[in-house]
Amino acid sequence: MEINIPDVVAKVKAEFERYEIALISNNFDVLDELFWHSPHTIRYGVNENLYGSEAILAFRKARGKVNLERVLMNTVITTYGQNFATTNTEFQRQETGKIGRQSQTWIRTSIGWRIVSAHVSLLSGNTV
Repeated sequence: MEINIPDVVAKVKAEFERYEIALISNNFDVLDELFWHSPHTIRYGVNENLYGSEAILAFRKARGKVNLERVLMNTVITTYGQNFATTNTEFQRQETGKIGRQSQTWIRTSIGWRIVSAHVSLLSGNTV
């Protein structure tokens, strides 16, 4: 298996960046598009455990646009072959200064790269 094939990394990076723009602008359509539409998709958040793409979208719509601006730090994208990737990043909320972490597992599907698993957490002592 080839690790970090340059063109695969570039494609995952582009989708990761699309996700980040959609996240801070609360763009439901792009956020929903980038998660695999499956009951097997999981997102563990700071205060919620979401099972299935429908639950993830419902959470996004109910959350509102509060404290979404952030700065990313130490982002690592690793691809494994042509069809599997992980993205890991730290972030700092602009409004509160709180620091957190985000990890995502991506697969390449027939319609493009999609997140199949995600986890968001804040460092100890932080709350959203």
